[in-house]
Amino acid sequence: MDFKYTDKQDAFRHELRGWLEARKAEGEIGDHAPKSLDEVVSRGRRWQKLLHEGGWCGVAWPKAYGGRGAGLIEQIIFQEELGRIRSPQLINLLALSMVGPVLIDHGTEEQKNRYLKPILTAEEIWCQGYSEPGAGSDLAALSTRAVLDGDAYVINGQKVWTSYAQYADFCLLLGRTDSEGTKHKGITMFIVDMNSAGIDVRPLQQMNGDSEFNEVYFEDVRVPRENIIGKEGEGWQMAVALLMHERATLTFQRQLQSKVVLEDLLEFARSYDVCGRTPAADPVLRQALARSYIESAALRLTSLRHLTKQLRGQPPGPEGSMEKLFWSEMYQRMLDVAVDASGPYSVLSPEDPRAPLDGRWTHLMLYSRGRTIAAGTSEIMRGIIAQRVLGLPRDR
Repeated sequence: MDFKYTDKQDAFRHELRGWLEARKAEGEIGDHAPKSLDEVVSRGRRWQKLLHEGGWCGVAWPKAYGGRGAGLIEQIIFQEELGRIRSPQLINLLALSMVGPVLIDHGTEEQKNRYLKPILTAEEIWCQGYSEPGAGSDLAALSTRAVLDGDAYVINGQKVWTSYAQYADFCLLLGRTDSEGTKHKGITMFIVDMNSAGIDVRPLQQMNGDSEFNEVYFEDVRVPRENIIGKEGEGWQMAVALLMHERATLTFQRQLQSKVVLEDLLEFARSYDVCGRTPAADPVLRQALARSYIESAALRLTSLRHLTKQLRGQPPGPEGSMEKLFWSEMYQRMLDVAVDASGPYSVLSPEDPRAPLDGRWTHLMLYSRGRTIAAGTSEIMRGIIAQRVLGLPRDR
């Protein structure tokens, strides 16, 4: 495997790093942690607007649609540099990495002209209406109905775990337009205006106190016929196309997320005072830290294997399930170590001045419990690996 970058790729990194350092000097990037979801969204909008003004938003989008036309390596460099400098969260990441590319590949010219630029500038936020109470890992079992009535479809149903729906302007929704035949063939993808009559968004409070997930109810919501992406009945193909865009860089996004946590954990273990000594002085905890370091390195090498496969023009395969399973469980183990390193004060709320790092470790640990559910449960991932990688028979 060749780990060298070309002169052009090095120049890309140098230009990006210089721009980011300038924004850090101006105070746009810093250690300030948002205290509320409203602040996360507000800061994310402002940060994405700055990225767009600097020419760094949608780096993989074609230049004709406002992007830089960058390749896969440049996308990875972009993520690495954002992680290195600890940039604010990209609040419209769903639309940037998935909705926009799907519209570019499959949308009408009217859809591209209407929706692409506001995605880049974060003037319009998108959410994803996929999961339902009875259709999570088995997404094709969805029951939200879309019935054609004149020039519009009437949508009725419920979605759940819809991130940032309370802030979203549009929803990329999968609805059932045909109940005959196989369940995969009767699905259609819609663009739904979240300000439409009949939409009820109900935030779900998680055990860490956050509420970015939502239930969304649709009651006789009218969606114009021209808001279909692709054709009626092609929703499953559109969903797969969107997933391919997600997987293109998702492995590296996960790897970089855990790398940032690991770096902070190692620094914390060397400096935090627990009853007169640092956590790193405990031999048992040192072994747990070493395990976290080794697992993070293994994940990085796995990410590079996936990257090499894509650069050779091969499509993502079931090995993505291996990476997702390993990362989600590794991430939980790493954060368990961080909570252990915090000692008895780890149970304190963020409002308590004695809470280590303002309660960050406990907050992340609680959030990480959902990582083994989101994007396919660990049980589903193990089934895919068993059948498609190892060739084992189905469990009956």
